[in-house]
Amino acid sequence: MTLADYRKRNGADQAEVQPFTVEGVHESTHPGPLEYAQIGLILVVITAVEVGIYYLGISQTLLVTALVVFSASKFTLVVLWFMHLKFDAPLFSWIFVLGFLLALSIFTVAIATLDGKLV
Repeated sequence: MTLADYRKRNGADQAEVQPFTVEGVHESTHPGPLEYAQIGLILVVITAVEVGIYYLGISQTLLVTALVVFSASKFTLVVLWFMHLKFDAPLFSWIFVLGFLLALSIFTVAIATLDGKLV
């Protein structure tokens, strides 16, 4: 069945065809410029905190843990807001998360085979 046959069968003329939209997702749910600026400001503040804690002289374990947590939170904000995964169909989020987990597991295996030495 061709697209033209489908349209005829469902009574839709080419002039009446609406652009594809994901059910439940509307343009009104996407953030405006103010929200993007707010998220950008939050990312700047988190980055400033990351730079600041580097110079505090805390233990390396605490420093690395804090930097990983801050980096993960920035990554999450960027993915949800600037890549629009928060507003897209859940399938896209699952594809992204599964791809990220696959990459993370491959990286972990590669580091483990090198006994944790990157150089």
